[in-house]
Amino acid sequence: MQLNRDTKIAFLGMGLMGRRMATRLLQAGFQVAVWNRTSAACHPLIDLGATALSLNQIADYPVILTCLADDQAVQSVFEQIVPYLVADQIIVDFSSLSVQQTHALAAQAQTRQVNWIDSPVSGGTAGAEQGSLVIFAGGDATMIEHLDPIYAALSQRVTRMGDTGTGQATKICNQLIVAANSTLIAEAVALAGLAGVDTRLLAPALAGGFADSKPFQILAPRMATQTFEPVQWKVQTLSKDLNNAVQLAQSFDLDVPVATQALSQLQIHQAQGFAEADLATVIQQLKHA
Repeated sequence: MQLNRDTKIAFLGMGLMGRRMATRLLQAGFQVAVWNRTSAACHPLIDLGATALSLNQIADYPVILTCLADDQAVQSVFEQIVPYLVADQIIVDFSSLSVQQTHALAAQAQTRQVNWIDSPVSGGTAGAEQGSLVIFAGGDATMIEHLDPIYAALSQRVTRMGDTGTGQATKICNQLIVAANSTLIAEAVALAGLAGVDTRLLAPALAGGFADSKPFQILAPRMATQTFEPVQWKVQTLSKDLNNAVQLAQSFDLDVPVATQALSQLQIHQAQGFAEADLATVIQQLKHA
C-alpha cells in the first residue's frame, strides 16, 4: 500500500496525545476522521476540518490509528471495530500497551488479514504539538516504511525495533526510566529546598550535566514552583506504564528493585486522589510523608 495525502485515515482516541497528533495530520493535509468514547473531545478537531467517525464506518479507511489509554481500552475498541475490518487495512497503535496484549491483538487482526503495527511514542504533549515525537515501531518492515508519510508529520524519528511487540517493549523501557526518574527528581527538589537552595534554579544550573534530562527540565521547575497545570503526564498513565515494565521483567524472572519501588510510590500517590493529576505532583507525596 502506497500512502499519500489522499489516503483516508481513521484516528481513534482524542486524549492528551491523540488530539494533538490528529491536529498535526490535519495540518499536513491528510484526510482524517476522528472518534472518541466521549464525542465532545472530537469537536475541536472537526472545527479544524476532521470528519466525525462512527466505528461502523471503519471499512472505508485503509489506515486506522489508535491512541488509547491502556490494554483494556484498546481491547474494547478493537472488539467494536473488528466486525467491520476488511483485508489489507493497517492498524497503527500509538497507545502504550503491554507486550502480551499487543501480541494478542495483532494475532486477532491477522485473522481478518489486517496488519498491526505497534508504534508507541515518546516526547509528551509538546512533542505531539511540534511533530517532534520519537516512535518505536514493531512489525513488518515494509509496512513500516509505507507508513513514512504519516510518521513524518508526527515525529522526528521512527525506529523499527523488530517484530510485533518490540515497539511496546522499547516504550516500556523508556517509561521505566522516565517514571523511576520522576520519583528521584521529586526527592532531589525536596531535599534541595530543605537545604536552602532556590529550587527554581535547579533546572538551569544542572542543564547539560550528567543529571540532566528532558524529564528533569520539565518536572523540576514545575515541582519547584508547585505548577501542576496544564497536565502533561498523568500519574495514572506513568503508573500503568511502570506496572507494564515490572510485569514484563517478572515474565523473564528479572529483578528490577528500583522500578518496583518507584511503582509503589506512584500507586500510593494515585490512590491518594492524584490519578488524573500531573506527574510533578508526586513531590507532594514527599511533603506529606
